[in-house]
Amino acid sequence: MHMRTKKWAKPELAVCPYYIDDPERLRGHWRERFGSGRPLHLELGCGKGVSTAAMAWDQRGVDLLALDITCNVLGDARRNLAKVYGETPVENALLARWDIAFIGRILAPQDRVERIYINFCNPWTKRPKYAKRRLTHPRQLMQYREFLVDGGEIWFKTDDTALFCDSLTYFAACGFETRYVTSDLHAAGFHPNYVSEHEAKFVSQGVPIKLAIVYKRPGKIEIDPVRFVMPGAFKRLREEAGAKDTKDAK
Repeated sequence: MHMRTKKWAKPELAVCPYYIDDPERLRGHWRERFGSGRPLHLELGCGKGVSTAAMAWDQRGVDLLALDITCNVLGDARRNLAKVYGETPVENALLARWDIAFIGRILAPQDRVERIYINFCNPWTKRPKYAKRRLTHPRQLMQYREFLVDGGEIWFKTDDTALFCDSLTYFAACGFETRYVTSDLHAAGFHPNYVSEHEAKFVSQGVPIKLAIVYKRPGKIEIDPVRFVMPGAFKRLREEAGAKDTKDAK
Protein backbone atom coordinates (compact mmCIF):
# COMPACT_ATOMS: atom_id res chain seq x y z
CA MET A 1 0.00 0.00 0.00
CA HIS A 2 1.39 3.38 -1.01
CA MET A 3 1.58 5.99 1.71
CA ARG A 4 1.51 9.67 0.87
CA THR A 5 4.66 11.63 1.57
CA LYS A 6 4.61 13.56 4.83
CA LYS A 7 6.86 16.57 4.32
CA TRP A 8 7.13 17.19 8.05
CA ALA A 9 8.43 13.68 8.87
CA LYS A 10 12.08 13.96 7.82
CA PRO A 11 12.69 17.37 9.46
CA GLU A 12 11.15 16.17 12.72
CA LEU A 13 13.13 12.93 12.68
CA ALA A 14 16.36 14.79 11.88
CA VAL A 15 16.26 16.57 15.24
CA CYS A 16 14.86 13.63 17.21
CA PRO A 17 17.39 12.29 19.77
CA TYR A 18 15.95 8.79 19.61
CA TYR A 19 15.94 8.43 15.80
CA ILE A 20 18.79 6.69 13.94
CA ASP A 21 19.04 7.36 10.20
CA ASP A 22 22.28 5.37 9.64
CA PRO A 23 21.88 2.22 11.77
CA GLU A 24 24.73 0.35 10.02
CA ARG A 25 27.27 2.30 12.08
CA LEU A 26 25.82 0.83 15.28
CA ARG A 27 26.04 -2.82 14.22
CA GLY A 28 27.38 -4.71 17.23
CA HIS A 29 27.07 -1.62 19.45
CA TRP A 30 23.35 -1.18 20.11
CA ARG A 31 23.69 -1.98 23.80
CA GLU A 32 26.43 0.63 24.09
CA ARG A 33 24.17 3.15 22.35
CA PHE A 34 21.44 2.59 24.94
CA GLY A 35 24.07 2.42 27.70
CA SER A 36 21.66 0.99 30.26
CA GLY A 37 22.45 -2.70 30.66
CA ARG A 38 18.75 -3.46 30.23
CA PRO A 39 17.42 -6.35 28.07
CA LEU A 40 17.30 -5.48 24.37
CA HIS A 41 14.13 -6.07 22.35
CA LEU A 42 13.58 -5.51 18.63
CA GLU A 43 10.40 -4.64 16.73
CA LEU A 44 10.37 -5.37 13.01
CA GLY A 45 7.94 -3.12 11.15
CA CYS A 46 6.71 -0.76 13.85
CA GLY A 47 4.47 1.23 11.50
CA LYS A 48 2.97 4.33 13.09
CA GLY A 49 4.12 3.17 16.50
CA VAL A 50 0.81 3.24 18.38
CA SER A 51 1.50 -0.07 20.12
CA THR A 52 5.26 0.61 20.09
CA ALA A 53 4.84 3.71 22.23
CA ALA A 54 2.49 2.00 24.67
CA MET A 55 4.83 -0.99 25.01
CA ALA A 56 7.98 1.10 25.44
CA TRP A 57 6.33 3.21 28.15
CA ASP A 58 4.88 0.22 29.97
CA GLN A 59 8.18 -1.70 29.82
CA ARG A 60 10.70 0.97 30.74
CA GLY A 61 12.96 -1.71 32.19
CA VAL A 62 13.61 -2.88 28.61
CA ASP A 63 15.38 -1.19 25.69
CA LEU A 64 13.41 -1.30 22.44
CA LEU A 65 14.78 -0.80 18.92
CA ALA A 66 11.88 -0.28 16.48
CA LEU A 67 12.48 -0.50 12.72
CA ASP A 68 10.53 0.45 9.65
CA ILE A 69 11.45 1.17 6.04
CA THR A 70 10.02 4.64 5.54
CA CYS A 71 10.25 7.99 7.28
CA ASN A 72 6.54 8.58 6.66
CA VAL A 73 5.47 6.05 9.28
CA LEU A 74 8.49 6.65 11.52
CA GLY A 75 7.45 10.29 11.74
CA ASP A 76 4.12 9.15 13.17
CA ALA A 77 5.94 6.73 15.49
CA ARG A 78 8.06 9.59 16.83
CA ARG A 79 4.97 11.68 17.51
CA ASN A 80 3.25 8.78 19.25
CA LEU A 81 6.27 8.19 21.47
CA ALA A 82 6.44 11.89 22.29
CA LYS A 83 2.72 11.92 23.11
CA VAL A 84 2.91 8.93 25.46
CA TYR A 85 6.11 10.01 27.23
CA GLY A 86 5.10 13.64 27.59
CA GLU A 87 7.74 15.50 29.62
CA THR A 88 9.62 12.26 30.38
CA PRO A 89 12.73 11.78 28.18
CA VAL A 90 12.53 8.80 25.81
CA GLU A 91 15.57 6.84 26.97
CA ASN A 92 14.57 3.21 26.42
CA ALA A 93 13.42 3.38 22.78
CA LEU A 94 15.11 4.06 19.47
CA LEU A 95 13.56 4.36 16.01
CA ALA A 96 15.57 3.47 12.91
CA ARG A 97 14.91 3.40 9.18
CA TRP A 98 15.95 0.15 7.52
CA ASP A 99 14.93 -2.57 5.06
CA ILE A 100 14.42 -5.64 7.26
CA ALA A 101 15.38 -7.96 4.38
CA PHE A 102 18.97 -6.89 5.16
CA ILE A 103 18.69 -6.98 8.94
CA GLY A 104 22.07 -8.70 9.29
CA ARG A 105 23.80 -5.51 8.17
CA ILE A 106 22.71 -3.60 11.27
CA LEU A 107 22.58 -6.28 13.99
CA ALA A 108 25.39 -8.60 15.03
CA PRO A 109 25.75 -11.48 17.52
CA GLN A 110 27.30 -9.02 20.00
CA ASP A 111 24.01 -7.13 20.18
CA ARG A 112 22.38 -10.08 21.98
CA VAL A 113 18.74 -9.34 21.24
CA GLU A 114 16.46 -11.12 23.73
CA ARG A 115 13.08 -10.71 22.04
CA ILE A 116 11.77 -9.90 18.56
CA TYR A 117 8.28 -8.58 17.81
CA ILE A 118 6.75 -9.13 14.35
CA ASN A 119 3.26 -7.68 14.18
CA PHE A 120 0.94 -7.73 11.17
CA CYS A 121 3.61 -7.96 8.51
CA ASN A 122 2.71 -8.25 4.83
CA PRO A 123 1.41 -11.84 4.39
CA TRP A 124 2.47 -12.13 0.72
CA THR A 125 -0.27 -14.70 0.10
CA LYS A 126 -1.59 -13.55 -3.27
CA ARG A 127 1.47 -14.83 -5.16
CA PRO A 128 3.18 -17.91 -3.65
CA LYS A 129 6.51 -17.07 -5.31
CA TYR A 130 6.69 -13.96 -3.12
CA ALA A 131 6.47 -15.97 0.12
CA LYS A 132 10.24 -15.55 0.56
CA ARG A 133 9.58 -11.86 1.30
CA ARG A 134 7.71 -12.70 4.48
CA LEU A 135 9.36 -11.52 7.69
CA THR A 136 8.87 -15.03 9.09
CA HIS A 137 10.33 -16.89 6.09
CA PRO A 138 13.48 -18.98 6.75
CA ARG A 139 15.49 -16.43 4.74
CA GLN A 140 14.71 -14.00 7.56
CA LEU A 141 14.58 -16.37 10.52
CA MET A 142 18.12 -17.61 9.89
CA GLN A 143 19.30 -14.01 9.97
CA TYR A 144 17.51 -13.43 13.27
CA ARG A 145 19.21 -16.48 14.77
CA GLU A 146 22.56 -14.75 14.37
CA PHE A 147 21.79 -12.00 16.88
CA LEU A 148 18.98 -13.53 18.97
CA VAL A 149 20.31 -15.13 22.17
CA ASP A 150 19.72 -18.83 22.86
CA GLY A 151 16.30 -19.03 24.47
CA GLY A 152 15.41 -15.63 23.01
CA GLU A 153 11.84 -15.24 21.82
CA ILE A 154 9.92 -14.17 18.73
CA TRP A 155 6.42 -12.81 19.37
CA PHE A 156 4.43 -13.01 16.15
CA LYS A 157 0.93 -11.57 15.62
CA THR A 158 -1.18 -11.62 12.46
CA ASP A 159 -4.74 -11.63 11.22
CA ASP A 160 -3.83 -13.86 8.25
CA THR A 161 -4.51 -17.57 8.76
CA ALA A 162 -2.38 -18.78 5.83
CA LEU A 163 0.62 -16.74 6.94
CA PHE A 164 0.19 -17.92 10.52
CA CYS A 165 0.04 -21.62 9.63
CA ASP A 166 2.99 -21.34 7.25
CA SER A 167 5.00 -19.42 9.84
CA LEU A 168 4.60 -22.18 12.41
CA THR A 169 6.25 -24.50 9.88
CA TYR A 170 9.00 -21.95 9.22
CA PHE A 171 9.72 -21.61 12.94
CA ALA A 172 10.04 -25.36 13.42
CA ALA A 173 12.31 -25.73 10.39
CA CYS A 174 14.64 -23.02 11.66
CA GLY A 175 15.15 -24.32 15.18
CA PHE A 176 12.45 -22.50 17.12
CA GLU A 177 10.24 -24.20 19.70
CA THR A 178 6.67 -23.11 20.43
CA ARG A 179 6.12 -21.56 23.86
CA TYR A 180 2.58 -20.25 23.36
CA VAL A 181 0.11 -20.26 20.48
CA THR A 182 -3.48 -19.12 20.07
CA SER A 183 -5.72 -18.60 17.06
CA ASP A 184 -7.84 -16.02 18.91
CA LEU A 185 -5.72 -13.73 21.03
CA HIS A 186 -8.51 -11.59 22.42
CA ALA A 187 -10.73 -14.53 23.32
CA ALA A 188 -7.76 -16.13 25.09
CA GLY A 189 -7.33 -13.04 27.27
CA PHE A 190 -3.56 -12.98 26.73
CA HIS A 191 -1.69 -10.28 28.65
CA PRO A 192 0.12 -8.00 28.02
CA ASN A 193 -1.18 -7.18 24.57
CA TYR A 194 -0.40 -3.80 23.04
CA VAL A 195 -2.93 -3.04 20.30
CA SER A 196 -1.79 -1.38 17.07
CA GLU A 197 -3.96 0.45 14.55
CA HIS A 198 -4.02 -2.66 12.34
CA GLU A 199 -5.08 -4.89 15.21
CA ALA A 200 -7.84 -2.54 16.30
CA LYS A 201 -9.19 -2.45 12.74
CA PHE A 202 -9.22 -6.23 12.36
CA VAL A 203 -10.81 -6.78 15.77
CA SER A 204 -13.57 -4.28 14.92
CA GLN A 205 -14.26 -6.38 11.80
CA GLY A 206 -14.52 -9.57 13.86
CA VAL A 207 -11.26 -11.05 12.54
CA PRO A 208 -9.51 -13.27 15.14
CA ILE A 209 -5.92 -12.30 15.90
CA LYS A 210 -3.35 -15.10 15.94
CA LEU A 211 -0.33 -15.10 18.26
CA ALA A 212 2.67 -17.39 18.42
CA ILE A 213 5.54 -17.09 20.88
CA VAL A 214 8.52 -19.22 19.96
CA TYR A 215 12.03 -19.44 21.38
CA LYS A 216 15.40 -20.17 19.81
CA ARG A 217 16.90 -23.58 20.44
CA PRO A 218 20.70 -23.54 20.79
CA GLY A 219 22.94 -25.21 18.27
CA LYS A 220 23.49 -25.12 14.53
CA ILE A 221 20.51 -25.59 12.24
CA GLU A 222 21.14 -27.42 8.97
CA ILE A 223 18.88 -25.64 6.51
CA ASP A 224 19.40 -23.69 3.31
CA PRO A 225 17.00 -20.78 3.74
CA VAL A 226 17.37 -19.66 0.12
CA ARG A 227 16.28 -23.02 -1.27
CA PHE A 228 13.75 -23.81 1.46
CA VAL A 229 10.50 -25.28 0.15
CA MET A 230 7.39 -25.78 2.26
CA PRO A 231 6.62 -29.46 2.96
CA GLY A 232 4.14 -30.73 0.37
CA ALA A 233 4.70 -27.74 -1.89
CA PHE A 234 5.57 -29.80 -4.97
CA LYS A 235 2.53 -31.99 -4.44
CA ARG A 236 0.33 -28.91 -4.19
CA LEU A 237 1.84 -27.45 -7.35
CA ARG A 238 1.24 -30.71 -9.22
CA GLU A 239 -2.38 -30.71 -8.05
CA GLU A 240 -2.82 -27.11 -9.13
CA ALA A 241 -1.23 -27.88 -12.50
CA GLY A 242 -3.55 -30.87 -12.92
CA ALA A 243 -6.58 -28.79 -12.11
CA LYS A 244 -5.47 -26.20 -14.67
CA ASP A 245 -4.93 -28.86 -17.34
CA THR A 246 -8.42 -30.25 -16.68
CA LYS A 247 -9.93 -26.77 -16.94
CA ASP A 248 -8.04 -26.06 -20.17
CA ALA A 249 -9.20 -29.38 -21.66
CA LYS A 250 -12.81 -28.35 -21.13
